[in-house]
Amino acid sequence: MGFWNALFGGQEPSPEEKQKNEEARSFDMFKYDGVKAARMGQFDYAVKCYEKALQLKDDPEVRDYLARAQVKRGDFGAAMAQLRLLAEAAPDNVAVVQQLARVAYMAEDYATMEEACAKALALDGNNADTCFLSAQAAIGQGNPIQAVALLTKAVTLNANFGDALLLRGKTLLSMGDVKGAAKDADSLLERYGDNEDVLLLKARVEHKAGHAAAAIALYNKVTEVNPFSIEAFKERGQVKYEQGDTKGAQEDMQKVLELNPDALADVSGDYSAEGVENKVRQAYSFINPLGI
Repeated sequence: MGFWNALFGGQEPSPEEKQKNEEARSFDMFKYDGVKAARMGQFDYAVKCYEKALQLKDDPEVRDYLARAQVKRGDFGAAMAQLRLLAEAAPDNVAVVQQLARVAYMAEDYATMEEACAKALALDGNNADTCFLSAQAAIGQGNPIQAVALLTKAVTLNANFGDALLLRGKTLLSMGDVKGAAKDADSLLERYGDNEDVLLLKARVEHKAGHAAAAIALYNKVTEVNPFSIEAFKERGQVKYEQGDTKGAQEDMQKVLELNPDALADVSGDYSAEGVENKVRQAYSFINPLGI
C-alpha cells in the first residue's frame, strides 16, 4: 500500500483518520444490525446494537430507532428518556413531543403526557393530533370537561377524526350526557357502521337511554363482527339480566369465561342452576362498560 501511495503521490492515512474511518464503519454496522434485528422482532438485540452505535456517534435517527425498540419491549421509561433527549436537540419538532406523549400514555404517566402535550400545543395550537393527545391526558388526570373541549377542537380542526369523535362520545356518556354521546355515536355509525368500537358505543348509549332491545341488537352486531369480543358478551349479559333474562345472562357470562377464564376471578364455583342468579348478579356488579 505504501508503494502505490508513493507512486501516485498519495499519503498514508494518519492514525486519527484510520480510527475515525473505523468508528464510522462500526457505527454503520451497529445501526443496520439493529434495524435488521428490529425487523425480525429481536428487540433486545436491536436495543444493544443501537446503544453501541450511539456510543460511537450521537445520531438522532438511531436514537429514534432506539426509543421505538424500547417501546416494543415495554421499556417505556427508557423510551421516554430517549425522546426527551430528541426533544431537547430539536425543540421545534412537534412530532417528537407528540411521540413522547404517546409513550407516556402507554406508561399511564399522565403527568408527563400532559407536560408534553402542553409543549406541543405551544408549538402548534391548531394541531388536531395534539388536541386529541391532550384530551387523553386530561381524562387520565380526571378532567373530563377539559377533555371534551379539547376533543371538540380536534374534531373542528379535522372533521374526519374518528378516534376523537369516539373518545368524545365515550367521555360524554361517562359524564351522563346520553344525548351528546348519541350524536357522536350516530355520526360515527354513518361512516363506520361495521366498526366494533363504534357499535359498542352505540349499544352503550341505547342501554343508558333505557332501550334494552336496541342495545341487545347492537351487541349482537358486535359479536357478528368480532365473535371474541368479551366486552360485548359481558355487557349484553348485563342488559339481559336487568330485563329478567337470567338464562340469557348466564349464557353470555359462560361465553366470557370461555374467552377469558380469569374474567370473573371474584366469582367462585360453577354455574349450577341453584346458584346462577346470585353469581350472575355478583358478576355484573363489577362491570364498568365504558372503561374510562
